[in-house]
Amino acid sequence: MHPSTIDTPSLVSPLPTTEIATRPPLILGVMASGSGSNFEAVARSIESGQLNAKIAVLIHNKPGIKAIDRAQQRGIPTVFLDHRDYPSREALDLAIVTIFQAHQVQCVVMAGWMRVITQVLIDAFVDRLINIHPSLLPSFPGIHAIEQALAARVKITGCTVHLVRLEVDTGPILVQAAVPVLPDDTAATLHARVQIQEHLILPQAIEILTKT
Repeated sequence: MHPSTIDTPSLVSPLPTTEIATRPPLILGVMASGSGSNFEAVARSIESGQLNAKIAVLIHNKPGIKAIDRAQQRGIPTVFLDHRDYPSREALDLAIVTIFQAHQVQCVVMAGWMRVITQVLIDAFVDRLINIHPSLLPSFPGIHAIEQALAARVKITGCTVHLVRLEVDTGPILVQAAVPVLPDDTAATLHARVQIQEHLILPQAIEILTKT
């Protein structure tokens, strides 16, 4: 798969309803470690008919997170995998793959999954494993991207949805959105505005994959 042209959210149009109806939905597996706001954005896009997909299962590695409630409210199965129960990252990823395969997952969405993944998961979902990152990659990869942007005193940052590769935050870019950095921004205020754009572009990136 070749990387798609980078677009802002306003440039990616929903598929016509008649075209969506002719194809079965893309079966998604979601991985989350936190509040699940991006999970919510994807679910709402599906519920509104803008995205031709179905979330089959949510895997999480922290108990009691809000993402669980968001899934259970929709009747979506959730599975807790404690990474501390596995002898290696590869062993954890093999467990993840096994669960996704049992749910016939076709595309995996890392929606705030705060663990480094391995080639085991990448190979199981070639060019069907996507991640969302709070910066305009390749700028500010890795953790604390918002804080990195503020420290660098950039005027514009944003968010990126990309295909996952073994090296962190390096895969082909599907969609990006720019967010201005305001003079009085804190990490909290900037993150809140970046997250608004994340909720727009993640469903759009999944839409790209429904066409390939």
